[in-house]
Amino acid sequence: MQIEFFMPMVPPECTHQEKKVRVVNGKPVFYEPENVKAARSKLTAHLAKHRPAEPFRDPVGLSVQWLFPRGKHRDGEYRGTKPDTDNLQKMLKDVMTHLHYWADDALVASECVEKRWAEVPGIYIRIEELRRV
Repeated sequence: MQIEFFMPMVPPECTHQEKKVRVVNGKPVFYEPENVKAARSKLTAHLAKHRPAEPFRDPVGLSVQWLFPRGKHRDGEYRGTKPDTDNLQKMLKDVMTHLHYWADDALVASECVEKRWAEVPGIYIRIEELRRV
């Protein structure tokens, strides 16, 4: 099984790493600031449209291209600035798990992630079941 889609949007640049902590009654309490909540909601709304009929149950390969508005950069040029790919992927995979793309994001056994500048911004995603050897 394989699914592949493109979500045209300006990708969120805030990440899961931006969670905050405060101390309540001497204990740390973690919370998401408004910008992180908005990013999670944006991803949820776009990803819900492409949710597979049945969640993946075997190991998968995940390929993602984060395509940011190019500004003064050339179309397709790699983006070598923040946010880091691992931080972008964390929120994306958390949302995909919540939407039942798979039972657990531990099923992602192979991953390819790119950040580029693009004339048409968005997020390209391909998920494919990996063959057992």
